[in-house]
Amino acid sequence: VQLVESGGGLVQTGNSLRLSCLASGRTFSYYAMAWFRQAPGKARDFVAAISQGGGNTMYAGSAKGRFTISRDNAKNTVLLLMDRLKPEDTAVYYCAASQWGIQWGAVGTTSRDWSSWGQGTQVTVSS
Repeated sequence: VQLVESGGGLVQTGNSLRLSCLASGRTFSYYAMAWFRQAPGKARDFVAAISQGGGNTMYAGSAKGRFTISRDNAKNTVLLLMDRLKPEDTAVYYCAASQWGIQWGAVGTTSRDWSSWGQGTQVTVSS
């Protein structure tokens, strides 16, 4: 599966931003999807994930209550709505796809648990 992110940009603290990831290739609805982020000089960190049908989600502690992951299988798209943004949310945000047909219980939160990656989109939050 090929992934292309969009929607990044420069925003002020407290504002919102919506990231999109468009997938192409094999049947999108057979992949769990996730968002990760990587700040300069730091490791790539898990942000959120969503199951194939969208009925299950999980979030990193830093994202819980502020970020919402969703998907539209008809449009091969996964979204990340980010509210109340903080300067520490500044990073390159990556979309990731799981192994094809993975069971939700096997989905992990480290980057090596995910099989396909987009090129990333920059999010910068100014104070």
